[in-house]
Amino acid sequence: MENKKRKTNENVLSFLPTGEYYFKKALRELQRENYPKAHKYLQRATELNPVDADIWVQFGIVQMEMQEFEAAMEALRTAHELDPSKPETLFFLAEVYAHMGMFLEARNYAKRYTEKDAHGEYVAEALEIIDFAEQEDWQLLDDEGEAQDSEYYYQQEKARRLMEGGKFPEAIELLENLIAEKPEFWGAHNNLALAYFYIGESEMAKALLHDVLRRNTGNLHALCNLAVFHYYEKNDELEDILALLKKIQPYVFEHRYKLGATFALVGKYKEAYRWLRSLQKRGFDGDPAFYFWLSHAAYHSGHEDIAKQAWKQLTLMDPGKGGYEPWADNGVMPHEDALEHNRDYLVGKLDHSHKSERLFGLFLLGKSAHKQELISHPNWLESDQPSVLESYMLGYALGHPFKEEVAEERAFKRAMETAEILYAEEGMVTEQGSYAFQMWFMLVEKAFGHHYEFKNPTALAAAVQYMVKSSRNREVTKKSVAAQYGISPGTLTKYVNDLIRFLPLFES
Repeated sequence: MENKKRKTNENVLSFLPTGEYYFKKALRELQRENYPKAHKYLQRATELNPVDADIWVQFGIVQMEMQEFEAAMEALRTAHELDPSKPETLFFLAEVYAHMGMFLEARNYAKRYTEKDAHGEYVAEALEIIDFAEQEDWQLLDDEGEAQDSEYYYQQEKARRLMEGGKFPEAIELLENLIAEKPEFWGAHNNLALAYFYIGESEMAKALLHDVLRRNTGNLHALCNLAVFHYYEKNDELEDILALLKKIQPYVFEHRYKLGATFALVGKYKEAYRWLRSLQKRGFDGDPAFYFWLSHAAYHSGHEDIAKQAWKQLTLMDPGKGGYEPWADNGVMPHEDALEHNRDYLVGKLDHSHKSERLFGLFLLGKSAHKQELISHPNWLESDQPSVLESYMLGYALGHPFKEEVAEERAFKRAMETAEILYAEEGMVTEQGSYAFQMWFMLVEKAFGHHYEFKNPTALAAAVQYMVKSSRNREVTKKSVAAQYGISPGTLTKYVNDLIRFLPLFES
């Protein structure tokens, strides 16, 4: 780092801070290796003097030291545009592109540096970059398997950053111009489709992907993006695409990563685990997103140790992810028979046409290992006109408090106490146990609308169990069920009679 710092003359500073003033303060902080302070001063210097190439070069160097490689690339490209005659800028561009794994650009900039300044300060390092890039020539293809063009690839990366910042119209304009110049730049097509999807133009997004697949048959990124679109829109076409993706056996690491992450996102965890774990075994050094998806895929396919190892690696790279572990809500690995952890079953309930089934689904959501995922992408929680009861249920699933002094909320709390008593019997919802919950939420829907107070949750739980069990086994007695719940047969009879009037058969 020492040989990369600019030598400055001791000048008299103006009383009014200038870009040069902040630049010198940054250099002093660099002598102390205080990169955050140097970064702050250099950012201010670029704002006050945006046409000084030297400031932009040093800003790029500091950003590289802080592992902010994309920002460093922007700063160094700005410096080069301001003063193309400075050969050292070419070297630093080679360095930042090498850090980002973009070896074609790294090699090209390093070669340009050595050609421009054959005896320059960084020639030995530039030759190392050239040598390494040429040894890694398999990586001179982008993630679509295309030869990288430095300027086109840079523009695509710029569009991605615009999308990450929510600037979709700007990203769309940039990508459309890219495609106009290079019609077969499939990566730009795929990113354009994503941008349209994010602004709600899903038909346009899908049309773009279908056009890519028509002109570049089997394009994996287009297929994966199409699967994600159909997943969020809950379209039947999803299953056909997933069936096709399951047949694909990619060789390139980036394609395996894309396939594994896509399977994880749509909830096909066994398939996701297969591809992501295979990358890890082969020494793939992933980014935080890789370890996020590997942890989720491992956890939901029963590989707890791998899930926790992956999450530990993720938090080392991104400490801010603490608290978002796939097991954060339930603390233990889900039992394989627990319906609340069966994603397809849960989504089926949340998306059901009957309100009572949706209520049951929301209750399950509150206990599910998939809660964070479904809340993050709440397509199954949307309703044109959610009822008060559905709003209460969603609030309950999310842990919101309810007021005892409000009669309606007090009644709802007691109804949920009943559900919790039923849940506590097995500590999960099984196929066999689900009948009691389905009946209970059907009764809750009707009784809540009639302002029923749900006064005795224990007796209500006993009544539901008796109604379900006696309908399947004539030998079940009120005395045995009452004893199980610690109430009298008379109390059980009272609450059975209360609930019977809310059955559909008894509606007036």
